[in-house]
Amino acid sequence: MAAIGVHFGYTCACVAVFKDGRADVVANDAGDRVTPAVVAYRDTEQIAGLAAKQGRIRNAGNTVVKVKQILGRSFDDPEVQKHKADSKCSVVNKNDKPRYEIDTGEAIKYVSPEEVAKLIFHKMKETAQSALGSDVNDAVITVPFEFGENQKNALRQAAEAAGFNVLRLIHEPSAALLAYGIGQDSPSGKSYVLVYKLGGTSLSVTVMEVNSGLYRVLATQSDDSTGGECFTEALAQYLASEFKRSFKHDVTGNPRAMMKLMNSADVAKHTLSTLGSSNCFVDSLYDGMDFDCNVSRARFELVCSSLFNKSIQPIKGLLEQVGLSTTDISKVVLSGGSARIPKLQQMIRDLFPDVELLNSIPPDEVIPIGAAIEAGILLGRDTTTLDEDCITVECCGKDILVKEAGESGADIYTVLLPSGTPLPARRQHTLQSPGNAASVCLELYQSLGQTCTTEEKVAQIVLKDLELKEEDHDIVTVLTMKRDGSLHVTCTDQGSGKSEAVTIEVAS
Repeated sequence: MAAIGVHFGYTCACVAVFKDGRADVVANDAGDRVTPAVVAYRDTEQIAGLAAKQGRIRNAGNTVVKVKQILGRSFDDPEVQKHKADSKCSVVNKNDKPRYEIDTGEAIKYVSPEEVAKLIFHKMKETAQSALGSDVNDAVITVPFEFGENQKNALRQAAEAAGFNVLRLIHEPSAALLAYGIGQDSPSGKSYVLVYKLGGTSLSVTVMEVNSGLYRVLATQSDDSTGGECFTEALAQYLASEFKRSFKHDVTGNPRAMMKLMNSADVAKHTLSTLGSSNCFVDSLYDGMDFDCNVSRARFELVCSSLFNKSIQPIKGLLEQVGLSTTDISKVVLSGGSARIPKLQQMIRDLFPDVELLNSIPPDEVIPIGAAIEAGILLGRDTTTLDEDCITVECCGKDILVKEAGESGADIYTVLLPSGTPLPARRQHTLQSPGNAASVCLELYQSLGQTCTTEEKVAQIVLKDLELKEEDHDIVTVLTMKRDGSLHVTCTDQGSGKSEAVTIEVAS
């Protein structure tokens, strides 16, 4: 009996097959174990994977990259607006939903992010089936911890449209732990594991508590401004400066030349993870001139030194947040393609000198392997050595905060439901308002930090016609978050019993 695990990332996708008691990543038709999450539209066909990425230089306007950023989001979502600004393929508003504008030559067509994701999932399904030599539909799909219910549903629907029977969605940090069997072989006792993931466009660091075979997220920090593409970009800029030094031409303002350099830098970056130097050759980079440059690993590390420091910083902040020291962590799991970089691994080792660093599974394959193991567990425990029941506990994806004014009038944000809180959950909070106030306005936010923006406001409740009195009003707020992420809030003035309630459908 075979089952598969699929990791659909922002820049790449990867599929692992669980068969005969073990999970292995399978290579695609190009022989690569990781497939670019890129879809290109041409006159009569759609192409997913490496061919789409390689053809992007000539077909940038009809090539979709990083579709996962806007899956399940409305057009006015800040993430969609950011994606729209960065995308070479036009993103337009159709009924408050983002759509890609594709020019097929004969007509303009509008493609939804879910349709693009479906093509990538279909590519993964084909890859798994060609490796197995038979049809396989049962799959476990991984999702980032911070994904809300809408994004999860969109990802699930895209996978199902591609022909998958989705057994379960599993959070990426949990999949990383499953890949190494953490907490499964000796399920008694509590330990803390740090999962470090550096993908193509984002960095996330998660601290997990492992107790009796159960995984619980204590806290997670994500940084969308740091990812493997930043390293590629820094290297491409260095190559552009070398070209200028040699040929006296500045190509940084030429999009096509820079895209060629990005492709070359990307190949070099991967090579430098295993070799001490890499040769970058670009045919006809600018004005018919070829470019040839040798980059050493030491030069790459120097060019990207500030990025390495930026990639390590969130670890310390996260440990402080959960009140743990580096010695409290029993294992560090590396995941994400850019976690392969030797310099980065060395910096993490220096931070955790006495802790086991798990990198025996290639970091870009850890998450799909964990998903495939989960699929094997779900399909039949007789085929796997893991005999522990696997329980998924839904958690709150972001901090839920209440805003109130301090004595000086400054805004104070109090976290009522921290990210990682197992659901369902209930919290009660009492805030005091001056007795001479006839109304009280309560605002709730969801965020991954202590500072909030207006976009992150999820609810506003106003209690009106309060009795004026000398002592303060005691306003009791009760939050209840269900397993599906919906949030129910009631506010009650203790003195008068006046009450208001609101339900937010999806808040995680």
